[in-house]
Amino acid sequence: MRSAGSMLVCFSNGPLPSPIGDMKMTQRALITGLTGQDGSYLAESLLAKGYEVYGLVRRSSNDPMDRVRHIKDDIHVLAGDMSDQASLIDAVEESRPDEVYNLAAQSFVGDSWREAAYTGDVDALGVTRLLEAIRRSRPNAHFYQASSSEMFGKVHETPQTETTPFHPRSPYGVAKVYGYYMTLNYRESFGMHASNGILFNHESPRRGIEFVTRKITDGVARIKLGKQDELRLGNLDAKRDWGFAGDYVEAMWLLLQQEEPDDCVIATGETHTVREFCEIAFGCAGLDYTDHVVVDQRFVRPAEVELLLGDPSKARTVLGWEPKVTFRELVEMMVDSDLARLSA
Repeated sequence: MRSAGSMLVCFSNGPLPSPIGDMKMTQRALITGLTGQDGSYLAESLLAKGYEVYGLVRRSSNDPMDRVRHIKDDIHVLAGDMSDQASLIDAVEESRPDEVYNLAAQSFVGDSWREAAYTGDVDALGVTRLLEAIRRSRPNAHFYQASSSEMFGKVHETPQTETTPFHPRSPYGVAKVYGYYMTLNYRESFGMHASNGILFNHESPRRGIEFVTRKITDGVARIKLGKQDELRLGNLDAKRDWGFAGDYVEAMWLLLQQEEPDDCVIATGETHTVREFCEIAFGCAGLDYTDHVVVDQRFVRPAEVELLLGDPSKARTVLGWEPKVTFRELVEMMVDSDLARLSA
């Protein structure tokens, strides 16, 4: 495990005092994508660990701080954009981080087909820009790249491990593969402590409404409260390995505490269909999903990813990480949150 640092205390007169042990310096972390689901949970976790937290936020005419409003006064917010090299250099120089977590991305797979070039600029080239900023200003900082199970795409084996070949099926997946290999190359070429966390699907009440899990729980709440009658979805038989985002950010942190950089799959090792998610979510509200869910071809991807299932063995043995929230508990948590929000 990495030491937080030490300080030597000397006195000019008299005998030296008894050893007082290592005096830990406050760790500093820079999070890109601070205002996203993962960024908000990670910021909370790092603050609880005593870190000084800096967060990169893209300038906007709208207020993007909803997910971190409750901790906003405890975070240093920096303006920046993954498309702008100068702003990333400024952010690294100002924050002087010990750890950098790159969570910023155009993260909606469906939109990556409509915004392929933008997705590549942010999710792929943005990684290079940030790594280069770190290499020049804070080469000893530990770097975390948010890689994705979508890199596996048309899977070559099940479950997927750290050695499973990539076969992405969307511009998002392709961009993430680029970011993965740039992280690997900076590690091997410059000796940087740069690691990839290959995270499988992780959800929470803070998940964006455009993602299928949150679309379902929001729809359940609206139907239960009489605000709508039906919910239109795409492929109900797609299978995913779903976990709780709050658990997964702990794995990110653990990965950067290792002596040597590495790549690691973070997953539950269980798979569930969208149909199962619907069944549990509607059941939480005393409803039958078959009475309300309509399959709409508009929501089926051009190239579908049918099955994603991660093998978390390495995370368990190397990091000592285990997911704490079960699939059913996750679904119930999300439905309860949307019911409370829409009932207020």
